[in-house]
Amino acid sequence: MKFILGKKLEMTQIFQDDGRVVPVTAVLAEPNIITQIKTEEKDKYSAVQVGFNGVGSKHINKSQVGHLKGLTSVKTTKEFRVVSSEAEKFNRGDQITVGVFTANDEVKVTGTSKGRGFQGVVKRHGFHGSPASHGHKDQLRKSGSIGATDPARVFKGIRMAGRMGNDQITITGLTIIDIDLDNNILYIKGAVPGARNGLLIISAPGEMELNKNTESTKAQKQENNIIEEQVNTEVIDPEVKSEEKPEKNIIKS
Repeated sequence: MKFILGKKLEMTQIFQDDGRVVPVTAVLAEPNIITQIKTEEKDKYSAVQVGFNGVGSKHINKSQVGHLKGLTSVKTTKEFRVVSSEAEKFNRGDQITVGVFTANDEVKVTGTSKGRGFQGVVKRHGFHGSPASHGHKDQLRKSGSIGATDPARVFKGIRMAGRMGNDQITITGLTIIDIDLDNNILYIKGAVPGARNGLLIISAPGEMELNKNTESTKAQKQENNIIEEQVNTEVIDPEVKSEEKPEKNIIKS
């Protein structure tokens, strides 16, 4: 599975070679950093934790600072469930870039919709309202009756006024139209959930190519060299004692 965290920029349009105009959403996906690998043995499930610096609070607490020790600072982290065989391919500090995707890839985008606050039934559920004449007065946008008298209660699931928006929404079947590798921007066909500068989770099936962390690989090579040197050196048995030299007899006159 391929995945990356990004920030919604804006909607625009792209002119294709045949003259068609395609509405797209520009998503800024700067290089993500793998901050943790979770395994079945230690964490009871396999997952990859990814950090993104484009969206989130600029202040992080001390526990997060310790968790990210040795890595570049990130503002937010998200986990992606993977199978154990895929989790072995990742290393802490590796980077995920927009290059893992290609044009015409079908992706799934998850984001948080715009918050609308407390809204009535007309805006929240699309009720048409009451007639504007024949004595209705100020009841044009009211919901009306919410149940029969006999049960003497309100049934679950009745559409009523309440908080609207600010929900996690996932849209499938979206297509990547173009990729700007220099500026780390994905152009996804159609609209995606959320407002501008909102966090987006983009995923698609397929193999992922990572930018390996050179510092971690160097450290691993140094550790391997030290182990090889220890194996190649001769081990002296402590039980074997060195031969004692015979003492010289000194004759005093």
